Amino acid sequence: MPCGQPDSGAASARYVLGVDVGSTVVKCHVYDRAAAVRGSSSRKVESLYPHPGWVELDPEVLWSQFIGVIKETVQAAGVHMRQIAGIGISTQRGTFITWHKKTGKPFHNFISWQDLRSAELVNSWNKSLLLKVIHVIFTVLHFLTGSDRYLAPSFLTFSTHQASMKLSWVFKNIHEAEEAAKKNNCCFGTVDTWLLYRLTKGSVYATDYSNASSTGIFEPFTKCWSPTLCNLLSIPMSIYPPVKDTSFNFGSTDCEIFGVPIPIMAVVADQQSAMFGECCFHPGDVKLTMGTGGFWNVNTGEHLFASGTSLYPLIGWKIGEEVVYLTEGSISDIGTAIKWAQDTELFTSVDETAEMAQSVADSQGVCFIPGLQVSGDDPYLCAAFVGVKPSTNRNHLVRAILESVAFRNKLLYDIIVKKVHIPLQTIRADGGVSNNSFVMQMTSDLINKKIEKPANADMSSLGAAFLAGLASGFWTDKKQLKKLRQIEAVFEPQKDSEEYRPAVDAWLQAMKHSPHW
Repeated sequence: MPCGQPDSGAASARYVLGVDVGSTVVKCHVYDRAAAVRGSSSRKVESLYPHPGWVELDPEVLWSQFIGVIKETVQAAGVHMRQIAGIGISTQRGTFITWHKKTGKPFHNFISWQDLRSAELVNSWNKSLLLKVIHVIFTVLHFLTGSDRYLAPSFLTFSTHQASMKLSWVFKNIHEAEEAAKKNNCCFGTVDTWLLYRLTKGSVYATDYSNASSTGIFEPFTKCWSPTLCNLLSIPMSIYPPVKDTSFNFGSTDCEIFGVPIPIMAVVADQQSAMFGECCFHPGDVKLTMGTGGFWNVNTGEHLFASGTSLYPLIGWKIGEEVVYLTEGSISDIGTAIKWAQDTELFTSVDETAEMAQSVADSQGVCFIPGLQVSGDDPYLCAAFVGVKPSTNRNHLVRAILESVAFRNKLLYDIIVKKVHIPLQTIRADGGVSNNSFVMQMTSDLINKKIEKPANADMSSLGAAFLAGLASGFWTDKKQLKKLRQIEAVFEPQKDSEEYRPAVDAWLQAMKHSPHW
């Protein structure tokens, strides 16, 4: 049965799709020209935990969730697939899979960015003499030449969030992948690459610069997969996909999937997508995403900034000749901790938590130690409550959890101010936890800065749609996108940050006693 044809040209196509494949949920929105949401749908991402510390995703389950959520969204919007000008796909970063080039069969499940199977390898490498030597060599080269190309290697550290060490683990432990790579038959892909491959029935094998730079194997300045790193970790260079612009015509979906071919006009990593959705287009613009984890991103323009384990340089997006760099600091287990508290019935609905926290004057000395510290520097750290007393109630526990989010925001913000030598402009927050007024207000107080919250907290979906809309001609330029932004709330400092000093000091003291537990 022949497939239908899409409407020709952006003028007749009236909508764009933004899909966000996150760590906990796959979401899809249909946007019109005013960037208003015309229809939405979401499905929960089902993680697998085959061994302690391992986190995986079944590729077939993720594929069916992805396709299902798009079909449901278009139906909910009451529009036809023919009216879609293009799809933008935002994906969780660092989660990857390898598969056989000829059969398309995966060698293993997706290995999640949250997976800790490489934790011992990461720790041993970060403490190694070889890495110290690499730091010294590239620091000297950077000092002598002033070239940014030597900056990232001079701060090279490995993280369990990145794909690099886990990919090295794959080739040491999965014989089929190792053998296929020797015969040039192994393909590596992050979530975006796998979806592109499936959507086009194997005819498109690619990723974009934002996703590539988030793997830990891609050199952001030279904009290529790092042969040095691959040699160090014994990863074959033949496995990587070509890297394309972020806002780009990647081809069309196979017409059998949706009935008509739909142009795939953008693929982008989720944090970079949220940055674009927030219209943080200028150097010094700051985005704070609080979802499963927390991410502070600063637009550093055409310059790279890096700082040891705390800040990581990334490519935000590449559109034609324009390459925008970001620096990123991350906080693990924000939404995860709140979800755990809900599952253990500390509260019924997340909407109650701000009110519960505000109902008590303080946490009564209770401190919540999150599962991972700022930038995940101790992957073995377990979550804990410290200072619990007979008088402690649910409100104190909930307040302690929310305070820990604001306190970690403050720690990371201070590092950014110290290390990034660019005047910081507007701070824009998004993600599910940005809906919590207690966290937002306390963060604003602690950093003594105004924070804007958009009307739509699903910025990764919107950013992907914006990028797809630019590539398809649905929207003309960034100036037009800025006019479409809608701000729901602005949080301004109300208390002097010194008023929080005793609580922050107590929390820092509790954090000092918790490592390696």
